[in-house]
Amino acid sequence: MIPSSPSSVRLFGDVFAIRPQDAYQALRAAGPIAWAEIAEGVHALVVTSRHAARDLLNDDATYSKDSRLWGDLAKGRVPRDSPVLALMAYRPSLLYADGGPHARLRHAMDDCLARINLHHLHDNTRAHASRLIDGFALEGHADLMAQYADTLPLRVFTDLLGCPPPLVERMLTACQGMINAGPEAEQAAGDLAQCLAEIIQMKSTRPGDDCTSWMLSHPARLTPEEILHQLVVLIGAGTVPTAAWIASTLRLLLTDNGYAGDLAGGAVTVRRAMEQVLWTRSPMANFSVHYARHDTALYGVPIPAGVPILISHAATGTDPSLPHPGYDNRSHLAWSAGPHRCPAESHASVIAQTGIETLLDRLWKVDLIDADTPHRPGPFHQCPATLGIRFRPHAADTPATAPPAGGNRDHDPRPHRYTPV
Repeated sequence: MIPSSPSSVRLFGDVFAIRPQDAYQALRAAGPIAWAEIAEGVHALVVTSRHAARDLLNDDATYSKDSRLWGDLAKGRVPRDSPVLALMAYRPSLLYADGGPHARLRHAMDDCLARINLHHLHDNTRAHASRLIDGFALEGHADLMAQYADTLPLRVFTDLLGCPPPLVERMLTACQGMINAGPEAEQAAGDLAQCLAEIIQMKSTRPGDDCTSWMLSHPARLTPEEILHQLVVLIGAGTVPTAAWIASTLRLLLTDNGYAGDLAGGAVTVRRAMEQVLWTRSPMANFSVHYARHDTALYGVPIPAGVPILISHAATGTDPSLPHPGYDNRSHLAWSAGPHRCPAESHASVIAQTGIETLLDRLWKVDLIDADTPHRPGPFHQCPATLGIRFRPHAADTPATAPPAGGNRDHDPRPHRYTPV
Protein backbone atom coordinates (compact mmCIF):
# COMPACT_ATOMS: atom_id res chain seq x y z
CA MET A 1 0.00 0.00 0.00
CA ILE A 2 1.30 3.43 -0.93
CA PRO A 3 0.23 6.11 1.56
CA SER A 4 -2.12 8.81 0.29
CA SER A 5 0.67 11.33 0.91
CA PRO A 6 3.86 9.38 0.12
CA SER A 7 6.61 9.91 2.66
CA SER A 8 9.77 11.71 1.65
CA VAL A 9 11.68 9.78 4.34
CA ARG A 10 13.94 7.15 2.84
CA LEU A 11 15.59 4.49 4.98
CA PHE A 12 18.05 3.49 2.28
CA GLY A 13 20.60 5.07 -0.04
CA ASP A 14 23.74 7.15 0.39
CA VAL A 15 22.10 10.04 2.28
CA PHE A 16 20.58 7.68 4.84
CA ALA A 17 23.90 5.85 5.22
CA ILE A 18 25.68 9.11 6.05
CA ARG A 19 23.05 10.72 8.33
CA PRO A 20 20.47 8.16 9.50
CA GLN A 21 19.56 10.37 12.47
CA ASP A 22 17.99 12.90 10.10
CA ALA A 23 15.56 10.26 8.83
CA TYR A 24 14.58 9.24 12.36
CA GLN A 25 14.05 12.87 13.36
CA ALA A 26 11.73 13.35 10.38
CA LEU A 27 9.79 10.21 11.25
CA ARG A 28 9.38 11.30 14.88
CA ALA A 29 8.05 14.66 13.71
CA ALA A 30 5.30 12.80 11.84
CA GLY A 31 4.22 10.79 14.90
CA PRO A 32 5.07 7.68 16.93
CA ILE A 33 4.43 5.58 13.80
CA ALA A 34 5.02 7.06 10.36
CA TRP A 35 5.37 6.11 6.72
CA ALA A 36 8.79 5.62 5.13
CA GLU A 37 10.17 4.23 1.90
CA ILE A 38 12.43 1.28 2.73
CA ALA A 39 13.48 0.44 -0.84
CA GLU A 40 12.66 1.83 -4.25
CA GLY A 41 8.84 1.76 -4.49
CA VAL A 42 8.41 -0.18 -1.21
CA HIS A 43 6.60 1.63 1.60
CA ALA A 44 6.16 0.63 5.25
CA LEU A 45 5.12 2.03 8.58
CA VAL A 46 8.00 2.57 11.01
CA VAL A 47 7.63 2.72 14.78
CA THR A 48 10.00 5.20 16.45
CA SER A 49 8.31 5.44 19.87
CA ARG A 50 9.66 2.95 22.40
CA HIS A 51 6.30 2.73 24.22
CA ALA A 52 4.44 2.04 20.98
CA ALA A 53 7.06 -0.50 19.91
CA ARG A 54 6.78 -2.49 23.15
CA ASP A 55 2.98 -2.53 22.91
CA LEU A 56 3.11 -3.81 19.34
CA LEU A 57 5.78 -6.44 20.00
CA ASN A 58 3.73 -7.91 22.85
CA ASP A 59 0.37 -7.92 21.02
CA ASP A 60 0.42 -11.04 18.84
CA ALA A 61 -3.38 -11.12 18.80
CA THR A 62 -3.46 -7.96 16.67
CA TYR A 63 -0.12 -8.19 14.85
CA SER A 64 1.35 -11.12 12.95
CA LYS A 65 4.85 -11.95 11.72
CA ASP A 66 3.51 -13.86 8.69
CA SER A 67 4.60 -11.87 5.64
CA ARG A 68 2.05 -13.68 3.48
CA LEU A 69 -0.29 -11.02 4.89
CA TRP A 70 1.71 -8.33 3.04
CA GLY A 71 -0.95 -6.90 0.75
CA ASP A 72 1.25 -5.15 -1.80
CA LEU A 73 3.45 -8.21 -2.19
CA ALA A 74 0.45 -10.47 -2.73
CA LYS A 75 -0.92 -8.06 -5.35
CA GLY A 76 2.35 -7.82 -7.27
CA ARG A 77 3.04 -4.21 -6.30
CA VAL A 78 6.48 -4.94 -4.83
CA PRO A 79 9.23 -5.23 -7.47
CA ARG A 80 10.23 -8.87 -7.79
CA ASP A 81 13.89 -7.90 -7.56
CA SER A 82 13.45 -5.63 -4.54
CA PRO A 83 16.43 -6.09 -2.20
CA VAL A 84 14.23 -6.11 0.92
CA LEU A 85 12.57 -9.38 -0.10
CA ALA A 86 15.65 -11.31 0.99
CA LEU A 87 14.71 -10.60 4.62
CA MET A 88 10.97 -9.90 4.33
CA ALA A 89 9.54 -12.56 2.01
CA TYR A 90 7.91 -15.52 3.78
CA ARG A 91 9.88 -18.61 4.73
CA PRO A 92 8.83 -21.53 6.96
CA SER A 93 10.94 -20.42 9.91
CA LEU A 94 10.27 -19.11 13.40
CA LEU A 95 10.86 -15.55 12.14
CA TYR A 96 7.60 -15.61 10.16
CA ALA A 97 5.48 -17.83 12.43
CA ASP A 98 2.90 -17.11 15.13
CA GLY A 99 1.22 -19.02 17.92
CA GLY A 100 1.61 -22.79 18.01
CA PRO A 101 3.79 -23.12 14.89
CA HIS A 102 6.14 -20.46 16.27
CA ALA A 103 6.27 -22.17 19.68
CA ARG A 104 7.25 -25.48 18.05
CA LEU A 105 10.07 -23.95 16.01
CA ARG A 106 11.21 -21.71 18.87
CA HIS A 107 11.35 -24.72 21.21
CA ALA A 108 13.70 -26.51 18.83
CA MET A 109 15.88 -23.42 18.44
CA ASP A 110 16.03 -22.77 22.18
CA ASP A 111 16.94 -26.37 22.95
CA CYS A 112 19.77 -26.38 20.42
CA LEU A 113 21.17 -23.06 21.64
CA ALA A 114 21.00 -24.28 25.25
CA ARG A 115 23.36 -27.14 24.37
CA ILE A 116 26.14 -24.73 23.41
CA ASN A 117 28.75 -24.48 26.15
CA LEU A 118 29.38 -20.75 26.62
CA HIS A 119 32.87 -21.34 28.05
CA HIS A 120 33.81 -23.31 24.94
CA LEU A 121 32.20 -20.60 22.82
CA HIS A 122 34.44 -18.00 24.48
CA ASP A 123 37.56 -20.10 23.89
CA ASN A 124 36.65 -20.81 20.28
CA THR A 125 35.89 -17.14 19.62
CA ARG A 126 39.21 -16.07 21.13
CA ALA A 127 41.08 -18.62 19.00
CA HIS A 128 39.41 -17.39 15.80
CA ALA A 129 39.99 -13.77 16.82
CA SER A 130 43.69 -14.38 17.44
CA ARG A 131 44.11 -16.03 14.03
CA LEU A 132 42.41 -13.10 12.31
CA ILE A 133 44.60 -10.61 14.18
CA ASP A 134 47.68 -12.62 13.20
CA GLY A 135 46.73 -11.90 9.60
CA PHE A 136 47.37 -8.16 9.99
CA ALA A 137 49.47 -7.84 13.16
CA LEU A 138 52.67 -7.09 11.22
CA GLU A 139 51.03 -4.51 8.96
CA GLY A 140 50.42 -1.72 11.46
CA HIS A 141 47.04 -0.95 9.89
CA ALA A 142 43.79 -2.76 9.13
CA ASP A 143 40.15 -2.33 8.18
CA LEU A 144 38.48 -3.90 11.19
CA MET A 145 35.22 -4.37 9.29
CA ALA A 146 36.60 -6.36 6.37
CA GLN A 147 39.46 -8.06 8.21
CA TYR A 148 37.93 -8.72 11.62
CA ALA A 149 34.38 -7.82 12.66
CA ASP A 150 32.68 -9.15 9.52
CA THR A 151 34.52 -12.44 9.62
CA LEU A 152 34.78 -13.37 13.29
CA PRO A 153 31.09 -14.09 14.12
CA LEU A 154 30.60 -16.04 10.91
CA ARG A 155 33.60 -18.27 11.54
CA VAL A 156 32.30 -19.00 15.03
CA PHE A 157 28.76 -19.71 13.84
CA THR A 158 29.93 -21.94 11.03
CA ASP A 159 31.70 -24.01 13.67
CA LEU A 160 28.45 -24.17 15.65
CA LEU A 161 26.65 -25.44 12.55
CA GLY A 162 29.34 -28.03 11.81
CA CYS A 163 30.17 -26.28 8.53
CA PRO A 164 33.09 -27.79 6.60
CA PRO A 165 35.91 -25.28 5.86
CA PRO A 166 35.30 -25.10 2.06
CA LEU A 167 31.84 -23.60 2.68
CA VAL A 168 32.87 -20.89 5.14
CA GLU A 169 33.85 -18.21 2.59
CA ARG A 170 30.75 -18.88 0.49
CA MET A 171 28.56 -18.40 3.56
CA LEU A 172 30.35 -15.17 4.50
CA THR A 173 29.68 -13.67 1.07
CA ALA A 174 26.06 -14.82 1.06
CA CYS A 175 25.25 -13.46 4.55
CA GLN A 176 26.69 -10.05 3.76
CA GLY A 177 24.85 -9.89 0.47
CA MET A 178 21.51 -10.58 2.18
CA ILE A 179 21.83 -8.07 4.98
CA ASN A 180 23.18 -5.31 2.72
CA ALA A 181 19.81 -5.34 0.91
CA GLY A 182 21.45 -4.38 -2.38
CA PRO A 183 21.05 -5.70 -5.93
CA GLU A 184 22.86 -8.93 -5.00
CA ALA A 185 20.46 -9.80 -2.13
CA GLU A 186 18.30 -12.31 -4.04
CA GLN A 187 21.30 -14.23 -5.36
CA ALA A 188 22.91 -14.14 -1.91
CA ALA A 189 19.82 -15.65 -0.30
CA GLY A 190 19.91 -18.51 -2.79
CA ASP A 191 23.63 -19.06 -2.21
CA LEU A 192 23.16 -19.25 1.56
CA ALA A 193 20.30 -21.71 1.21
CA GLN A 194 22.45 -23.92 -1.02
CA CYS A 195 25.30 -23.92 1.52
CA LEU A 196 22.96 -24.85 4.34
CA ALA A 197 21.29 -27.59 2.28
CA GLU A 198 24.72 -29.15 1.75
CA ILE A 199 25.45 -29.05 5.48
CA ILE A 200 22.08 -30.61 6.35
CA GLN A 201 22.62 -33.38 3.82
CA MET A 202 26.07 -34.11 5.22
CA LYS A 203 24.88 -34.13 8.85
CA SER A 204 21.89 -36.34 8.08
CA THR A 205 24.33 -39.16 7.29
CA ARG A 206 27.27 -38.12 9.51
CA PRO A 207 25.87 -36.30 12.57
CA GLY A 208 28.19 -34.46 14.91
CA ASP A 209 28.18 -32.33 18.04
CA ASP A 210 26.67 -29.25 16.37
CA CYS A 211 23.44 -27.30 15.97
CA THR A 212 22.58 -28.82 12.60
CA SER A 213 22.78 -32.37 13.96
CA TRP A 214 20.83 -31.40 17.09
CA MET A 215 18.01 -29.97 14.98
CA LEU A 216 17.93 -33.09 12.83
CA SER A 217 17.43 -35.26 15.93
CA HIS A 218 15.14 -32.89 17.87
CA PRO A 219 11.82 -34.34 19.15
CA ALA A 220 9.94 -31.60 17.28
CA ARG A 221 10.74 -33.59 14.12
CA LEU A 222 11.52 -30.63 11.88
CA THR A 223 11.59 -31.30 8.16
CA PRO A 224 14.82 -30.65 6.22
CA GLU A 225 13.19 -27.53 4.74
CA GLU A 226 12.25 -26.26 8.20
CA ILE A 227 15.77 -26.92 9.47
CA LEU A 228 17.27 -25.07 6.53
CA HIS A 229 15.20 -21.97 7.23
CA GLN A 230 15.87 -22.20 10.97
CA LEU A 231 19.56 -22.16 10.18
CA VAL A 232 19.09 -19.19 7.81
CA VAL A 233 17.70 -17.26 10.78
CA LEU A 234 20.47 -18.45 13.10
CA ILE A 235 23.37 -17.66 10.77
CA GLY A 236 21.87 -14.47 9.35
CA ALA A 237 20.67 -12.94 12.62
CA GLY A 238 23.68 -14.19 14.56
CA THR A 239 26.53 -12.97 12.37
CA VAL A 240 26.03 -9.61 10.69
CA PRO A 241 24.35 -7.89 13.69
CA THR A 242 27.11 -9.25 15.94
CA ALA A 243 29.71 -7.90 13.53
CA ALA A 244 28.05 -4.48 13.67
CA TRP A 245 27.97 -4.66 17.48
CA ILE A 246 31.72 -5.41 17.60
CA ALA A 247 32.56 -2.63 15.14
CA SER A 248 30.37 0.05 16.70
CA THR A 249 31.67 -0.74 20.19
CA LEU A 250 35.27 -0.55 19.02
CA ARG A 251 34.53 2.76 17.32
CA LEU A 252 33.03 4.08 20.56
CA LEU A 253 36.01 2.93 22.61
CA LEU A 254 38.45 4.45 20.13
CA THR A 255 36.74 7.84 19.96
CA ASP A 256 35.40 8.46 23.46
CA ASN A 257 37.98 9.93 25.84
CA GLY A 258 35.80 9.12 28.82
CA TYR A 259 35.86 5.42 28.04
CA ALA A 260 39.62 5.44 27.55
CA GLY A 261 40.21 6.88 31.02
CA ASP A 262 37.58 4.76 32.71
CA LEU A 263 38.85 1.53 31.20
CA ALA A 264 42.38 2.24 32.34
CA GLY A 265 41.11 2.90 35.86
CA GLY A 266 38.82 -0.10 35.94
CA ALA A 267 35.65 1.96 36.54
CA VAL A 268 33.87 0.96 33.33
CA THR A 269 34.10 -2.30 31.45
CA VAL A 270 33.89 -3.12 27.78
CA ARG A 271 30.47 -4.52 28.56
CA ARG A 272 29.12 -1.08 29.47
CA ALA A 273 30.31 0.29 26.13
CA MET A 274 28.57 -2.62 24.43
CA GLU A 275 25.32 -1.74 26.19
CA GLN A 276 25.66 1.91 25.20
CA VAL A 277 25.93 0.82 21.57
CA LEU A 278 22.72 -1.22 21.90
CA TRP A 279 20.96 1.93 23.08
CA THR A 280 22.46 4.43 20.65
CA ARG A 281 23.52 2.41 17.57
CA SER A 282 21.38 -0.72 17.57
CA PRO A 283 22.97 -3.22 15.12
CA MET A 284 19.54 -4.05 13.69
CA ALA A 285 18.30 -0.58 12.88
CA ASN A 286 14.82 -1.25 11.47
CA PHE A 287 13.39 -4.75 11.55
CA SER A 288 10.99 -6.98 13.59
CA VAL A 289 8.48 -6.70 10.75
CA HIS A 290 4.82 -7.21 11.69
CA TYR A 291 1.48 -6.95 9.86
CA ALA A 292 -1.86 -5.96 11.38
CA ARG A 293 -4.37 -8.79 11.03
CA HIS A 294 -7.15 -6.21 10.55
CA ASP A 295 -7.43 -2.45 10.31
CA THR A 296 -6.53 -0.98 13.67
CA ALA A 297 -4.78 1.97 15.31
CA LEU A 298 -1.75 2.34 17.55
CA TYR A 299 -1.23 5.46 19.66
CA GLY A 300 -3.79 7.27 17.50
CA VAL A 301 -2.15 6.33 14.19
CA PRO A 302 -4.27 4.31 11.71
CA ILE A 303 -2.70 0.93 10.89
CA PRO A 304 -4.14 -0.66 7.73
CA ALA A 305 -4.20 -4.44 7.58
CA GLY A 306 -1.44 -6.06 5.56
CA VAL A 307 1.06 -3.16 5.64
CA PRO A 308 4.61 -3.93 6.82
CA ILE A 309 5.33 -2.33 10.19
CA LEU A 310 9.01 -2.09 11.07
CA ILE A 311 10.26 -1.47 14.58
CA SER A 312 13.04 1.11 14.44
CA HIS A 313 15.34 -0.34 17.08
CA ALA A 314 17.73 2.50 16.27
CA ALA A 315 15.13 5.21 16.87
CA THR A 316 13.46 3.63 19.92
CA GLY A 317 16.83 3.48 21.69
CA THR A 318 17.29 7.22 21.25
CA ASP A 319 13.64 8.19 21.79
CA PRO A 320 13.90 11.76 23.22
CA SER A 321 10.64 11.35 25.17
CA LEU A 322 12.31 8.85 27.49
CA PRO A 323 14.41 9.83 30.50
CA HIS A 324 18.05 8.88 30.07
CA PRO A 325 18.12 5.26 31.24
CA GLY A 326 21.83 4.94 31.97
CA TYR A 327 23.73 2.51 29.82
CA ASP A 328 23.79 -0.20 32.49
CA ASN A 329 20.03 -0.44 32.02
CA ARG A 330 19.17 -3.19 29.52
CA SER A 331 15.58 -2.20 28.78
CA HIS A 332 16.42 -1.20 25.20
CA LEU A 333 14.77 -3.02 22.30
CA ALA A 334 17.93 -4.01 20.42
CA TRP A 335 17.03 -7.67 21.08
CA SER A 336 13.36 -6.96 20.26
CA ALA A 337 10.71 -8.03 22.81
CA GLY A 338 7.73 -10.30 23.24
CA PRO A 339 7.46 -13.81 21.75
CA HIS A 340 10.05 -13.04 19.07
CA ARG A 341 12.78 -11.66 21.32
CA CYS A 342 16.19 -12.83 20.07
CA PRO A 343 16.95 -16.34 21.40
CA ALA A 344 20.74 -16.01 21.05
CA GLU A 345 21.42 -12.97 23.22
CA SER A 346 23.91 -14.79 25.48
CA HIS A 347 25.77 -16.32 22.55
CA ALA A 348 26.06 -13.07 20.60
CA SER A 349 27.21 -11.30 23.77
CA VAL A 350 29.99 -13.83 24.37
CA ILE A 351 31.20 -13.57 20.77
CA ALA A 352 31.10 -9.77 20.69
CA GLN A 353 32.73 -9.19 24.07
CA THR A 354 35.43 -11.80 23.45
CA GLY A 355 36.17 -10.34 20.03
CA ILE A 356 36.47 -6.81 21.38
CA GLU A 357 38.61 -7.77 24.37
CA THR A 358 40.90 -9.99 22.32
CA LEU A 359 41.61 -7.20 19.87
CA LEU A 360 42.29 -4.66 22.63
CA ASP A 361 44.55 -7.17 24.40
CA ARG A 362 46.53 -8.00 21.26
CA LEU A 363 47.01 -4.57 19.68
CA TRP A 364 48.97 -1.65 21.11
CA LYS A 365 48.51 2.09 20.53
CA VAL A 366 45.45 1.80 18.30
CA ASP A 367 44.20 4.91 16.48
CA LEU A 368 41.03 5.11 14.43
CA ILE A 369 41.84 6.54 11.00
CA ASP A 370 38.40 8.03 10.24
CA ALA A 371 35.63 8.23 12.84
CA ASP A 372 33.05 9.54 10.37
CA THR A 373 32.71 6.72 7.87
CA PRO A 374 29.12 6.20 6.67
CA HIS A 375 27.04 3.18 7.48
CA ARG A 376 26.42 0.46 4.97
CA PRO A 377 23.37 1.15 2.81
CA GLY A 378 20.02 -0.49 3.42
CA PRO A 379 17.20 -0.13 5.96
CA PHE A 380 17.79 -3.10 8.23
CA HIS A 381 21.18 -2.70 9.87
CA GLN A 382 23.37 -0.03 11.41
CA CYS A 383 27.01 -0.86 10.76
CA PRO A 384 30.10 1.15 9.79
CA ALA A 385 31.03 0.62 6.16
CA THR A 386 34.72 0.55 7.12
CA LEU A 387 36.72 0.84 10.34
CA GLY A 388 40.30 1.73 9.50
CA ILE A 389 42.88 1.65 12.30
CA ARG A 390 46.60 2.21 12.81
CA PHE A 391 48.57 0.46 15.56
CA ARG A 392 52.06 -0.55 16.58
CA PRO A 393 53.02 -3.58 14.46
CA HIS A 394 54.14 -6.73 16.23
CA ALA A 395 54.86 -10.35 15.43
CA ALA A 396 51.93 -12.59 14.66
CA ASP A 397 50.68 -14.85 17.44
CA THR A 398 52.59 -12.78 20.01
CA PRO A 399 50.64 -10.38 22.23
CA ALA A 400 51.91 -6.82 22.04
CA THR A 401 52.70 -7.04 25.73
CA ALA A 402 52.27 -9.59 28.47
CA PRO A 403 49.07 -9.34 30.52
CA PRO A 404 49.42 -7.91 34.00
CA ALA A 405 49.97 -10.25 36.91
CA GLY A 406 46.69 -11.63 38.17
CA GLY A 407 44.99 -11.27 34.77
CA ASN A 408 42.17 -8.99 35.94
CA ARG A 409 40.59 -7.98 32.63
CA ASP A 410 38.72 -5.00 34.09
CA HIS A 411 41.66 -3.42 35.89
CA ASP A 412 44.74 -3.06 33.77
CA PRO A 413 47.50 -0.77 35.12
CA ARG A 414 48.83 -0.16 31.62
CA PRO A 415 47.77 3.44 30.92
CA HIS A 416 47.16 3.24 27.15
CA ARG A 417 46.25 0.05 25.35
CA TYR A 418 44.78 2.27 22.65
CA THR A 419 44.66 5.96 21.93
CA PRO A 420 41.25 7.58 21.25
CA VAL A 421 41.11 10.33 18.66
